[in-house]
Amino acid sequence: MNSFTAATDSGGRVKGLTIVKPIVYGNIARSFGKKREEDGHTHQWHVYVKPYLNEDMSSYVKKVHFKLHESYANPNRIVSKPPYEVTETGWGEFEVVIKLHFHDPTERPVTLYHILKLFQSPIVDGTSGDGGDGKKGLVSESYEEIVFQEPTQLMQHYLTNSQPLTNEPWVHDTDFEDKIVKTLDNILDTKAKVKAEITQLKDKLKLARETIGRFKTELSKVQEETQVN
Repeated sequence: MNSFTAATDSGGRVKGLTIVKPIVYGNIARSFGKKREEDGHTHQWHVYVKPYLNEDMSSYVKKVHFKLHESYANPNRIVSKPPYEVTETGWGEFEVVIKLHFHDPTERPVTLYHILKLFQSPIVDGTSGDGGDGKKGLVSESYEEIVFQEPTQLMQHYLTNSQPLTNEPWVHDTDFEDKIVKTLDNILDTKAKVKAEITQLKDKLKLARETIGRFKTELSKVQEETQVN
């Protein structure tokens, strides 16, 4: 036990402090090109969680629990060191539950949910690749941020003392920065379309009110003429 751990004993929480750790989680799938005769499996896949930035998550992550489909012989897979991933083969898509446990037991585990993707869809958010037929395979991954609100002194130490995971350039299969730009562009485009539709609806409403007003005026004239006659 180091001096910091002994002195703090998990320690009191650091008031007003927020530490954010961005992560990426998802899966890569590659097709066999045909069904495997012995079990009918069509793909090999890797499901994973990794840091968005180049840092060793093991400084604050104790273990990662991957919960697979019950059809697998051992659906509960525990990984205690990087890379935090599970490799398997299969033929179907299902939800994988990913739970991150931290070295400081006072920090509650964080649970993520990922739909394992094997097949390319016409529109798949956060999915890239070539459908699993080429070298890269199909990639389906998401960006998330783990927010540590007022962590203990011990957890603060773990979170702020992570080392680079590699000396090589740290890149992801998904260009999340480009995705953010495209998402913002889509939001602005949708906002403009909604604004234009609202303007059209307001014009139609104005016209309808004016028409109703004219009808009321004509109706009043007819009623007056009827009363006179």
